[in-house]
Amino acid sequence: MKTKDLSNPIIKKLIDNSNDINIEIEIKAEDIKNIINQKIEYKEEKAITPYDEMFNQWNCFDKLKPHYQTFAAWLNEQPSTHLKQKKDEADKMFKQVGITFTVYNDDQGNERTIPFDMIPRIISQKEWQKLQAGLIQRVTALNMFLHDIYNEQRILKDGIIPKEFIYQNKQFVPDMLNVSLPNQIYSHISGIDVVRTESGNFFVLEDNMRVPSGVSYMLENRRMMMRLFPELFSSYNTILPVAHYPDLLLQTLCANAPKSCDGRPTVVVLTPGMYNSAYFEHAFLAQQMGINLVEGSDLFVKDHFVYMRTTQGAKRVDVIYRRVDDNFIDPLTFLPDSKLGVAGLMSVYKAGHVNIANAIGTGVADDKSIYAYVPKMIKYYLDQMPILHNVKTYQCSDRKKLSYVLANIEKLVIKEVHGSGGYGMLIGPTSSKQEIELFKQKIIANPSNYIAQPTLSLSTCPTLVEQGIAPCHIDFRPFVLSDTEVKVIDGGLTRVAQEGSLVVNSSQGGGTKDTWILGA
Repeated sequence: MKTKDLSNPIIKKLIDNSNDINIEIEIKAEDIKNIINQKIEYKEEKAITPYDEMFNQWNCFDKLKPHYQTFAAWLNEQPSTHLKQKKDEADKMFKQVGITFTVYNDDQGNERTIPFDMIPRIISQKEWQKLQAGLIQRVTALNMFLHDIYNEQRILKDGIIPKEFIYQNKQFVPDMLNVSLPNQIYSHISGIDVVRTESGNFFVLEDNMRVPSGVSYMLENRRMMMRLFPELFSSYNTILPVAHYPDLLLQTLCANAPKSCDGRPTVVVLTPGMYNSAYFEHAFLAQQMGINLVEGSDLFVKDHFVYMRTTQGAKRVDVIYRRVDDNFIDPLTFLPDSKLGVAGLMSVYKAGHVNIANAIGTGVADDKSIYAYVPKMIKYYLDQMPILHNVKTYQCSDRKKLSYVLANIEKLVIKEVHGSGGYGMLIGPTSSKQEIELFKQKIIANPSNYIAQPTLSLSTCPTLVEQGIAPCHIDFRPFVLSDTEVKVIDGGLTRVAQEGSLVVNSSQGGGTKDTWILGA
């Protein structure tokens, strides 16, 4: 055991505040020189054991979570060769159907089948009830926030959120100011990324309010599991269904039709085209809802309405479920060289003759710099305490927090405020010194473009890997639909990191597994 020098004021301050986990101390260069050779007492930190979804103690079948017992009994009886055969069968079927995703910078090619794992993630009824309530609360507040900042802007006038966080936000669309939307809903389809930490508690990691993807994989994963292991669903007769999601989605889109709609709304899915990484999902959802999949060239504006070209002539469109980003949706308002959108669409939208899901400008709500204010939004708009909590977030635009981030970068995860898909981020503990130094320079050059969060020990779930079954880190994206009420689908997309990795994004090589929500 080394000794410590209590006379040094910096050391004393650290010791006096050792119980405050949120402490941020700025140590000047001369202070560092003073203590650089001091003998400081230390204890070796214990490695954090991630929370496992199935076991209280990894791979001990006598220490199972209660809601996994039936599945574990079945799994224990399965020969490893049987599971391997079923996995090969699943991979072949996914390939035949065309369920692929784009992995950029991949030596094996861009398009590949998303790895599918056959060991489900199971969530008990009690856990789900709390999650569901928290998701409804959060999405309700976020929609109220979006309506507010594009209309009265009360939250800015009251100083709850700094004005520059809105006006200088790349996702803020001034053209949406004072535009009246049906039901005052901006994010009709929300995907909220939830993680469970070593404490066993759920935290919201990100809010996806623009064009959240992944629901088709949720549906196909369930179909695959029911096809491969029908006996499991007989044993677990309380697994809540997800197959009705396309019906609920269509109902939600129709319920948000504009007032000018006469009769049953005509709804279409607008896709950028077959080269988009999520094109399978666009086509899949259109087919499941029984509506047209269109590209920008299939639509045109005439007399303040939007029409679709069909073999029977022009047909008026009431609701567009768009999978095209804001900047490409109307070349007359945004990027003039865009071939993906519809010229004049924004004028029809602002006139209230068509509705777009999700609304233009929703990106402000899932910006990572705004994420830190969601708990305050919930208190401000609903006068409630958050049911689901945020992960602690340091905004690098704040000078003090920037100093803390730069001093502790090797322990943190750094993200671009507008980033997605696992790109533009740094995971400090797994990065080299050179990578850290390069990223530091990026942060210093543009601090407001980055936020930092602690490196979370994401929960693990047993996963079939090459050598057998191993714990792999997971997250969870439930889907929330909003019209006159807010509904949460009894399931979601569980994403699985590769063995030994913390990154679950499909675009970074992660896979998926079926999620079972247990009913009464």
